[in-house]
Amino acid sequence: MAGRPRGIDDAVILQAAVEVMGRTGPSKLTLARVAQEVGLAPGTLMQRFGSKRGLLLALAEHTAKDTHTLHNRVRAEDGSPLAALKALVVEVWGAAAAPEAFAHHLAFLCEDLEDPQFRDLALASHQAQARVLRSLLEQAVNADELRPDTDTSLLAGTVQATAIGTGLLWAVDHEGTLELRQRNALAAVLAPHSNRP
Repeated sequence: MAGRPRGIDDAVILQAAVEVMGRTGPSKLTLARVAQEVGLAPGTLMQRFGSKRGLLLALAEHTAKDTHTLHNRVRAEDGSPLAALKALVVEVWGAAAAPEAFAHHLAFLCEDLEDPQFRDLALASHQAQARVLRSLLEQAVNADELRPDTDTSLLAGTVQATAIGTGLLWAVDHEGTLELRQRNALAAVLAPHSNRP
C-alpha cells in the first residue's frame, strides 16, 4: 500500500529551515517554526525527519550535495569562469541577507564542528566547494582570465577563507551589503593573478 503523496517537497522544507535558521539561529529553530513557515503540521516534519536533529542533518547533507547543482547553474548563466565563481560565492551565502542572519548561520556551522556527524557533512560541503572553486579557477586559467602560473588549489582555499572572513567582518560592522563586500574582497584576492587589467 502506497503512502499519502507528499504535498511539499523536502527541498522546500529544507529551504524554509535555512530561512528560519537565519532569523532565529540554531538554538531557537524548532520543527514547529519550520512547519509554520511551509504550512505543515509539526507532526508531519517529525514523520519525515524524526527530530530537529534529523532535519538539520538532512539540511547539512542537502547543502553538501547542492554545491554541484549550484555550480552548474551559475556556470551556465555566466560565460566567464571568474564571473561564475563570484556568483557562486555570493549565492552560497545568499540566505544571509542581514548581518544577524550570517551570525546565525555561522553559529550553526560552529555547532556542526562539535558533532561528528555534522562535522563530516560540513567537511564534505567544504571539500565540494573547494573542488568547484578550483575547477572554476582552472577554467579561468584556460580562458586566459588568470595567469598560467596561478596555484588554483591554494587560491581556492583563499577564496573560501575570504568569503567566510568577509561575512564575519560584515556581521560585526554591518557596513554595506554582504554581496558587495564579498565581490570587492574577491576582486582584491583575484587581482594579483589576473591576466587582464
